Amino acid sequence: MKIPFTKAHGARNDFLLSWHADLPELAGLSALAMAICDRNTGIGADGWLLTSGSEQGCDVRIRLFNAADGGEVEMSGNGTRCAAAWALARGLARGPEVRVLTGAGPKSMTLLEARDTRYNFRMDMGLPVYEASAVDTTIDADSAVYSCTILNVGNPQCAVFVDDFDFDWPRVGAILERHPRFPKRSNISFVKRIDNNTIDVRFFERGVGVTNSSGTGSTGAMAASVLRKLVQSPVVVNTPAGALQLSWEHSIYLVGPAEITAEGHFFYQPA
Repeated sequence: MKIPFTKAHGARNDFLLSWHADLPELAGLSALAMAICDRNTGIGADGWLLTSGSEQGCDVRIRLFNAADGGEVEMSGNGTRCAAAWALARGLARGPEVRVLTGAGPKSMTLLEARDTRYNFRMDMGLPVYEASAVDTTIDADSAVYSCTILNVGNPQCAVFVDDFDFDWPRVGAILERHPRFPKRSNISFVKRIDNNTIDVRFFERGVGVTNSSGTGSTGAMAASVLRKLVQSPVVVNTPAGALQLSWEHSIYLVGPAEITAEGHFFYQPA
């Protein structure tokens, strides 16, 4: 069967988007997500966004399924910007304000620039939810003790503070993602402070693995660094895909790109 898709990425964190009404009636959305996102036998992406019409005052609604395990999760900051770009391109949103309904609730962003299929947004990421005891805590894993901040920015985050990245952090990320302290698993970010307004971050995302960038991961890393008084707003978050700009005002705002790169059909053969 043919599955229509649009491909987009936010800072090289890539997603496939499909309009729910264009899909045939089928069960097993998780299996479809893994198949279409497979980088060898599918189109290839970090996640699949199933989109539908406006709800709760939003221009579009999205459901996010991870590539690696097909699990449905609350949201992705980069993925939500991709959905906003897609909504603008399809005429579902007029801008400059675009509202997207995610599994973590409505998210609002302002279009700053549009050039062909490239967009730049200022996205309201909301405020972090955390317990005071979890701002500066430790987790034992892999025969080591890691200094962490545990919080939620629409999805669960664990920011691990490190002096450098000269260790097998992807393996540690995989261990921490499934640590007993996180019964529903957690996104893991490894954070290195550069100066009062800059951090470097590496990401291991729940149900995905290593990614080039993460909007929610960057938000969690920035919030954790501010809460620990290591930096002050505004903060540049350096990722392997480039820099993201974040500021903590009455809410946390993230400035970042989204680019539509392809459209087509995936030929799906259910097992």
